[in-house]
Amino acid sequence: MRSGRPRRAASGLTYFGVLILVTLIGLSLALAAQLVSHAMQRDNEQQLLWVGHAYRDGIETYIRKHGRYPAELRALLADPTGTVPEHFLRALYPYPMTGAADWTIIRAPDGGVMGVASRSNKAPIKIANFDDDDVDFDKAATYADWKFVYDPAVKAKQYAPSVFGVPQR
Repeated sequence: MRSGRPRRAASGLTYFGVLILVTLIGLSLALAAQLVSHAMQRDNEQQLLWVGHAYRDGIETYIRKHGRYPAELRALLADPTGTVPEHFLRALYPYPMTGAADWTIIRAPDGGVMGVASRSNKAPIKIANFDDDDVDFDKAATYADWKFVYDPAVKAKQYAPSVFGVPQR
């Protein structure tokens, strides 16, 4: 006749194995969630850079045509002054991290809009290899430090030829 003791030891060992398996699955899911979150933040960063550049380029085009900053962002949507309305932006893009229109408007000395910036205090993942127009983005501690500003004086200085034919920085 068999005793119940070996069977109880085996069931305790099975329980311990299942507990380890559940722990490993939990850790794997946590790691996967972290990787997905990181990938989503990278995608949102790329979208933020694209949208910020679109705003800055729209403001630059508006200034080249009118000689002044737009009074508000809506002025970039359509310019009815010509025979054919000109669009400096396709739409007023939402902030990619939240999906809402919660940009910080950067005002020019004349009161017009010279750029936009994020309101987020989250630290960016990207810290290098920015476009030439993204001045000091590599020194930013938060997304709020990424300021997409068009300043004609800075632009002229950036691309002024030097004595050796290489642009000034």
